Amino acid sequence: MRFDTFSRRGLLVANVVLLALLVGLSVVTPADAQNSSQPAGRARGEYTMVAGRTNSGGSSVIYVLDATNQEVVALKWDQSRLTMSGVGYRSLTGDSKTSPGR
Repeated sequence: MRFDTFSRRGLLVANVVLLALLVGLSVVTPADAQNSSQPAGRARGEYTMVAGRTNSGGSSVIYVLDATNQEVVALKWDQSRLTMSGVGYRSLTGDSKTSPGR
């Protein structure tokens, strides 16, 4: 009986310690997934989606523009995998800094 009481107390203490650790970590770390997963210096985006075609023709694509961060991603539907797959990416900020040439 003494061992059974000791192991119950030990489990109770372990659970209290783990609960306190969980509460402490949830208070210390940011809970906002949008801000915690972003790289430093990246602002929260404002998105617009536009349907269109690629320069090479073929299947339709969706262009997703992030106006805040000045980025465009082209996505197309892959019917065999039933997923969206990335076709291309452009940084509008980088494009605006290059000088036009031949």
